[in-house]
Amino acid sequence: MPKLTHLNAQGEAHMVDVSAKDVTHRTAVAEGFVAMSAATLALVETGEARKGDVLATARIAGIMAAKRTHELIPLCHPLAITKVTVDFAPSRDPAGIRVSAEVRVSGQTGVEMEALTAVAVACLTIYDMLKAADKAMRFDGIRLVEKTGGRSGTWRADAGAAVPAKGR
Repeated sequence: MPKLTHLNAQGEAHMVDVSAKDVTHRTAVAEGFVAMSAATLALVETGEARKGDVLATARIAGIMAAKRTHELIPLCHPLAITKVTVDFAPSRDPAGIRVSAEVRVSGQTGVEMEALTAVAVACLTIYDMLKAADKAMRFDGIRLVEKTGGRSGTWRADAGAAVPAKGR
């Protein structure tokens, strides 16, 4: 098991010192899925959700969340993010919305937490915008899909763990 870098020799949590690391171009892609009824999905697709444009609101929320990740996740570094995209893909089988986020930075630490936070908050926003119609919505498979840059290089999730599989 690799040593956890957020713990010092006494086991106390601390922010990792990244000052000696090289500045490299880093990216992270995360994804998740908001499962909902077909009728709820239709509200999004027809623009008839009572609270307004669900996906536009969720996109802005996800972007804002990526930029503020360091305020939400303990010991996370504040970063000068250079790009955040949040995208959506409706799905009929299973009914719901696939959410993906890509975050980029030129820096000394990665943006995995920013991409994951963007997806999580976009999913939460979709729920908030539609909860009057469907309180049974759920989130599935929020995960890191890919990260690039830094000392560890590129990492990709295996294709066998794609989100969500039909019938899951």
